[in-house]
This record gives sequence, structure tokens and C-alpha cells, in this order.
Amino acid sequence: MKQILASALLTLVLAVPAHAAFNSAYTDINLDQCLVLDADDFGASWACPGYKGYPLMVTEGDLRFSLIYGFGAKMADGQTLPPFNELGAKLEWRLSNELGRWMPIATIVRYHTADPETGENKGQVLVVTQLVEGNSCHVAYIDAIANKDANELAREAADASGDFDCASDEIEIIGKFEAY
Repeated sequence: MKQILASALLTLVLAVPAHAAFNSAYTDINLDQCLVLDADDFGASWACPGYKGYPLMVTEGDLRFSLIYGFGAKMADGQTLPPFNELGAKLEWRLSNELGRWMPIATIVRYHTADPETGENKGQVLVVTQLVEGNSCHVAYIDAIANKDANELAREAADASGDFDCASDEIEIIGKFEAY
């Protein structure tokens, strides 16, 4: 009987798909700890530490920030939000162990968005970016103030990312959205 139960338990454990396991790791977004790549009166770009050496470039232009990921990153690859904005201090890396080791599949970062009339920070948007070679882009926006479960909504969107077509799919607005 014990052998049958052990065999059934082992079968059940092995039946759980590997992609079901997700985790988070966090890195700081501190431009003082980054290498300045370019700077002029119109903007700047920095190379910053990412998760375990994963390349991360931060760019700023026209008072809007963007994050660019990967080894072939070019400044033109970045996306940002329409209003003037600033990045939050932490970058959440969503990790999957589908390949038997923890690999980044998406990120979540908080953007502070400015009121168009006053220029003061007004909104907060959690931006979910999928990390797929040659197809990394924003996949979802969640208003961090209007949704009390915004972090969980962002993690769910990040964990479901990967099949988003950056060239043709619409960025998903999840939950109530009043950030801009």
C-alpha cells in the first residue's frame, strides 16, 4: 500500500508542468550605479545592472524614461508611456524554471506619471514587459493607485506573457485605469 501511495504521489508531482513555477527577483534602478553611455541636452542613456548579468539599458528623452533589455539592445528599441514620467526604484524580474533553471521571462516596473497641467507626479503605472529574444515589449499596463491588487495583476500578466506579438498585438490595460 505504501509503495502504491508513493508511486501515485511521484506521478502527481511529475505531472505538474514545469512552466507552472514562477518566482521574482528584484534589482535596483539607481542611475548613480549605472554606466553613462550617452548624454546631451536632449536625453541620456545608461547601462545598468540587470538580473544576474542580463543586459539592461535605461534611456531618457523628452522627460520620458524607457527600459531596453537584451544583448542586442539599441536605444531606438525602447518604449515609454505618453505622459512625462519617472521610473520607480525597483525592477521586478519574473522568472520561470521551465528550462530547469530560473530565467527572466518578464519584468514589472513602476512608472510615476506627471499631470499634464502641473508637471507634478500624479499617477503610477505598473508596466509589464515580456522578455523574448527579438520580441521584447510592453504587454500590459496596470494603474497602481486605482487597483488595490495591482502587483498581483501585474505578476499574472507577466507570467502569462511570451506569446505576445510586439508588432501587431495591442497592449492590455488591466483593471481600472486613471493614471493619465
